[in-house]
Amino acid sequence: MTKKLTIAAMIVGAVGIGILWAAGVPFPFYPPPGILILLAGALFVGLAKMRWAPAVGAAIGLFITVGFLVSSTGIDNLTGVYGTNIAIGTVVQVLGVASAFVVGTLATARNYGAKVVA
Repeated sequence: MTKKLTIAAMIVGAVGIGILWAAGVPFPFYPPPGILILLAGALFVGLAKMRWAPAVGAAIGLFITVGFLVSSTGIDNLTGVYGTNIAIGTVVQVLGVASAFVVGTLATARNYGAKVVA
């Protein structure tokens, strides 16, 4: 179940980036790299049979979360300085990638036999 939640969270993060893109946030190239990274990661987590596969989703979620935190516009995007649509996209993205980190970590721990209460 947590593997499927990891995949879903990554897709939610990609949707959030899509909302940001549609709202006019500039990205270095087309399509936004975060969408490609999250969707490729979700595909890998979904298809890979290795028990560490959900850790890839956790790592991508952490990577994009850290990127948001160090971005010069991340917090302003979140608080609505650049508009409501950008704030909504940022909330969706952050919820998705932060969830991918947490759930991917839990899924990996469970795959290795850890007793995780969730």
